[in-house]
Amino acid sequence: MRKPVVILDFGSQYTQLIARRIRQAHVFSVVLPYTADMETIRALGPSGLVLSGSPSAVTMKDAPSCSPEVFALGIPVLGVCYGMHLMAQALGGSVEKAGKREYGLRAVSLDTRARLFSGLKPECNSWMSHGYQVDALPPGFTVTAHTDTCPYAAMEDPDRMLYAVQFHPETSHSEQGMEIISRFLTDICGCQQDWRMEGFAEQAVAEIREAVGNGTVLLGLSGGIDSAVCAALLSRAIGGRLYCVFVDHGFMRKDEPRLVREVFSGHFPLHLSAVDASDRFYAKLTGVTDPERKRKIIGAEFVQVFREEALKLGALDHFAQGTIYPDVIESGAAPGSTVIKSHHNVGGLPKELGFTSLVEPLRTLFKDEVRELGRVLGLPGAMTERQPFPGPGLAIRTLGVLTREKVGITRQSDAILREEFEKAGLNGSVSQFFTVNTDLRSVGVMGDERSYDTAVAIRAVTTDDFMTADWARIPYETLATVSRRIVNEVHGVNRVLLDVTTKPPASIEWE
Repeated sequence: MRKPVVILDFGSQYTQLIARRIRQAHVFSVVLPYTADMETIRALGPSGLVLSGSPSAVTMKDAPSCSPEVFALGIPVLGVCYGMHLMAQALGGSVEKAGKREYGLRAVSLDTRARLFSGLKPECNSWMSHGYQVDALPPGFTVTAHTDTCPYAAMEDPDRMLYAVQFHPETSHSEQGMEIISRFLTDICGCQQDWRMEGFAEQAVAEIREAVGNGTVLLGLSGGIDSAVCAALLSRAIGGRLYCVFVDHGFMRKDEPRLVREVFSGHFPLHLSAVDASDRFYAKLTGVTDPERKRKIIGAEFVQVFREEALKLGALDHFAQGTIYPDVIESGAAPGSTVIKSHHNVGGLPKELGFTSLVEPLRTLFKDEVRELGRVLGLPGAMTERQPFPGPGLAIRTLGVLTREKVGITRQSDAILREEFEKAGLNGSVSQFFTVNTDLRSVGVMGDERSYDTAVAIRAVTTDDFMTADWARIPYETLATVSRRIVNEVHGVNRVLLDVTTKPPASIEWE
């Protein structure tokens, strides 16, 4: 039996990212809520345990906690951020509000004599996200890292196999983060590195067949990588019993409705229905400016369209979605987490659809894992390497009231950006890029005449997990070409801006 590393989830945005990093090291991982009892944990026979971060503070009333018995299981335990605070408090240390909060990259000094940091560089930049910190170590612990404002940035008690870090080694921008995680897994936990995406695919197919039985499935296609891989997985599992519906809500990228129909019809042995419902969506969104209302209205209308299409197809048994974990955690669906933004495909099975069950085979995967799964399933590169695209599409990249003219500006400018990035060979190095219609107007001069037109912003980021992201350093020549083309070719635009904000504090999308 494969012995997993168990992660106790205290509601952090990064909980499943910890799981992702562990799987990236080819070690099987299982996420349990912090309320999991000791019997459940012991039954898994874990080789190690990780305590996640949390939006809470251990000093708060009713702060999430776990049984102190987790520290006496006789297996290695790693506390991350809140997990470190919980460990310190439970074992006789103390936690207080930090004099100076730390967010983003901070220089961390590591004691390379410590078991967790042995063989690493003594100085590195690591991702911090905390307003509280340990101010007194528990008996038996030694300090193993510090920053200029956090004297206890890591601690360990090797005799009891207890380790903790204030920073987040799981985020992509933490230097030596994967090395720290790998040391914990292999050198400290003694894990076997035998988990592969091929195994996940086999398990997912088996689970789909068990859940669906002899039934039929309706899948909503958005045209993006998530729904494409979901379709491929379902198709492998149930073949011709898969029915796909593609809804053109009027907010797709240039030529995308045509491309979606061609690609899906040509690559999958499935039933595909395509419907142009753009008039309905624009009508529902008349006068709406709030981004959360936009998302909820689009989600509700999607449900209605799917319901109508399902009735046309006859009685179907199950409803499928290409939900991935960033959607889940940003919608606050994980226990103890907070809502960052709503996703139309998160929140369980809508009762209005009338289906007996919901199938979400990608719900525990991150975007890079979805791409890897797509390659394992044999999808062409044109599909697995496509730019991420939100379900509401250009509706949340066009700020303010939505009109076909304004969305057209977003669509045209985005097409120019994608074309020039492809020419410059930036597709592989920039994780996500798009334009935003800011709904701001500014004074300009065009043809010796005063203009008062729209400002378009370029958003381009680098990331491998989409939980944290840095703004991409685009060559000036490429930016100049994009700017020149947009103001010359897109009617109604006289200014182009560049978004140079990381995530956090900003999200990748503007709405």
